[in-house]
Amino acid sequence: MKYNNEKLNEFNEYIRYRKIAIIGLGVSNLPLLDYLYDKKAKVTIFDEREYNQIPKDIIEKINNYEFIIHVGKDCMKHLKNFNIIFRSPSCLPTRPELLEEANRGVLVTTEIELLMQMCPAKIIGITGSDGKTTTTSLVNNILQKAGYKTFLGGNIGTPLFTKLSEITPEDIVVLELSSFQLMGMEVSPQIAVITNITPNHLNIHKDYQEYIDSKKNIYKYQDENGILILNYDNEITKDCAKEANGKVIFFSGHTKLDNGYIVDEDVIKECDDKVRKHILNIDDVILRGSHNYQNIATAIATTSSLVNLETAVKAIKEFKPVEHRIEFVKEIDGVKWYNDSSSSSPTRTLSGINAFKENIVLIAGGYDKNLDYTPIAKPIIDKVKTLILIGQTAGKIYEVVKRELEKENKNLDIYMCETLQETISIAKKNAKSGEVVLFSPASASFDMFKDFADRGNQFKDLVKNIH
Repeated sequence: MKYNNEKLNEFNEYIRYRKIAIIGLGVSNLPLLDYLYDKKAKVTIFDEREYNQIPKDIIEKINNYEFIIHVGKDCMKHLKNFNIIFRSPSCLPTRPELLEEANRGVLVTTEIELLMQMCPAKIIGITGSDGKTTTTSLVNNILQKAGYKTFLGGNIGTPLFTKLSEITPEDIVVLELSSFQLMGMEVSPQIAVITNITPNHLNIHKDYQEYIDSKKNIYKYQDENGILILNYDNEITKDCAKEANGKVIFFSGHTKLDNGYIVDEDVIKECDDKVRKHILNIDDVILRGSHNYQNIATAIATTSSLVNLETAVKAIKEFKPVEHRIEFVKEIDGVKWYNDSSSSSPTRTLSGINAFKENIVLIAGGYDKNLDYTPIAKPIIDKVKTLILIGQTAGKIYEVVKRELEKENKNLDIYMCETLQETISIAKKNAKSGEVVLFSPASASFDMFKDFADRGNQFKDLVKNIH
C-alpha cells in the first residue's frame, strides 16, 4: 500500500493559489517549476542573470507556465508580498531583502530544508570541508548493499523534495550538505556527520565563524536519539561533541581512540572499551590515500547502527573512486595521469599529494576563494618535482612556494600557464616513466570553467587525446 505523507499533503494543499517566490534557477530549484505548476501555485522567479544567460528551454517552460520572472542584478527589489520564498543555496539567508521578508513573517526556506521537515524516512546528513562526496557515496553504497532503498540527494544526486511522495518510513535518505544549504537551517538529520572543518568559501561567507556555525546546524537540532559522527583529529569538529544532544561516535586517522573507528597504520579498526577489532586492510580497497581511508572509517561509523560489519566491508571493497577525486585517467609512456578536479581548497590538494609515493608533476591553480595557501607550500616542495600553475590563484601559490624554497634553500621547476592545454603540454614534457601527473587545483573552478566537473572533464579529454 502506498505511504500517505500527511505533512506533504498539507503543504501541497497550502500552496494552491499561494504566492511563491523562487530565487535562483540552479539545480536545486529547477524541479520546483514543474512541481509548483502542478500544485497550482502562483510563482514568481528571481534570477540575477540576464535573459540571454538563462538556458532557452527554461525560459520557454517559464513562459508556458505563465510564471512571472525578474532578471538582472537588481531583480530582488521586486521581492514583496509572498507567502513562501524558496532561496537557492548560493543566495544566503543574510541578504537584506530576505531578512526583511522573514521579519514580516514570510517563510524563507530551501527545497532541502522542506525535504528534511517532511521526510518520513531516516535521514543521514554529511557535511565537511573535505571528503563529503566520497563519504556520502560510500554510505549510500553500504546501505544499498544491505538491502535498503535509498534516496541520494543534497549536493549529490538529484533534488529530492519533488520525490517526497515516493519516500516511505522504511527507506533511508542520504544527503551531502554544503555550508550554504545548512546556513539558516532549523532541522537536523537523525544521523549527522562532519568529516572536518577547515577554511573554505570565505569569498562568500562573512567570515570563518559564519562558515563554522553553518556546518554546526547539521546537529544543532538533533534530539537525544540523534547520532553525531565527528573527526577526532580536527580541533573544531572534536569540540562539537560538547554541544551534541545525542550519541557521539568519533573517527580518527591517527589517534588511538578508546571508542570509535580508526585508521591504524594499514588497518581500519573498531575500538570498543579499548579493545581494537580488525575490520579491513587498506590493501583490500580500490581507493587510495590516507584521506580516503578516513572516509572509509567515517562511512563505517555512520552505518554502524544500520548495517553489519561484514556487509559494510563487502561494499567498501567494491567501491571505486568518485569521478574527479584522484580519478585515474590514463597511463602514457609509464606516466600515470590523475584527475583531482574536485580539490577546490589547499587541504584537499594536500590530501591528493599525500596519496602518492611517486614523484609528482602537479597542475594547480584556479578561482580565488580568499584562502591561505601557506600550508600547502612545504608539502609541495617536499613531494612535487614540477609545479605547473594556472588561473587566478597561480600568483598566490607561486609566492608561498617561492618563500618556502628560499627558506629551505631549495629549487623547484615552476611554470605559469594561460590555458589548460598548455599545462598538459608542459606536464607531458616534464613527467618521466614511473612518475605521476596530478591535476589538483587547490582552488575553485569559476575563473575559467562552468564548475569543477567541467574542469575535470576538459582535463580528461585533453589527456585522452595525448598520443
